Amino acid sequence: MSQNSSANREHKSSAFSALFSEPEKILTLYNAVSRNEYPLDASVKITTLENVFYNEVYNDLSFVIDDKLVVLTEAQSSINNNMPLRFLFYMSEIYSDCIDGRSIYRKRLIKIPHPEFIVLYNGKEEYPDESILKLSDAFCELPEGHKPNGSLELTVKVLNINKGHNKGIVQKSAELEGYVEIISEIRKNQDSGLNLKEAIDKAVKDCIDKGILPDFLKKYGGDVMSMLYKEWDSNEYGEVQREEGILEKAIAVAKSMLKEGDSPEKVSRCTELPLDQVYKLQPQ
Repeated sequence: MSQNSSANREHKSSAFSALFSEPEKILTLYNAVSRNEYPLDASVKITTLENVFYNEVYNDLSFVIDDKLVVLTEAQSSINNNMPLRFLFYMSEIYSDCIDGRSIYRKRLIKIPHPEFIVLYNGKEEYPDESILKLSDAFCELPEGHKPNGSLELTVKVLNINKGHNKGIVQKSAELEGYVEIISEIRKNQDSGLNLKEAIDKAVKDCIDKGILPDFLKKYGGDVMSMLYKEWDSNEYGEVQREEGILEKAIAVAKSMLKEGDSPEKVSRCTELPLDQVYKLQPQ
């Protein structure tokens, strides 16, 4: 077999990257999400960078295959419309790592792998089976009559892999199908009232009993539970922070309206804060 991997092949910042840390599994996954048919002995060079966007879980997996540099990541919370911009920064790091910095000053054209970006979404918010995010959507509009002299584009394909979505894609990779089941089990356990740790522990044990990724779950055992807990806890913390940020803004608006003499009833309608809470915000 002619497979290759970089020195950071063992880098596992998440359960997802641990599951797809071997070239054969990467190829199966990539064939499924890209609708390609690469043989399992095709050459793969893993280029995943460590500690890049770690807290945002944007360094799950990157690899070169057939002169394509694929960045494939998982999104467990919401889809951020700034993903194309974040991937642009990531690609800059990847290319800088792959190319001798002095060579860019030479006359000969440097050939670089064609980039491809794929996000597998399994958050709780409703999302279509497939969508495309474009960097150009973020560009400021030019004054009327002005046209851009140059262009820069980066597109990201987002696939919803929540249970029941994109079945044809998910079922083409046993590892991906198993991972979807684990995530589904965790959510089901949380909905039944278990806390996050209990929900993950039960999901892992139940999946092993059902024959879902048993070798992987037994091999990494507590490490998988620890990685899942850290990822999910971080996501839930982020959601709480966003909710608190919205609440803080609503309170600030309410105080300003009350100061201007608006009635508590009007303030409650405009800010969607409970009326009794608005009354407590009235200046003394």
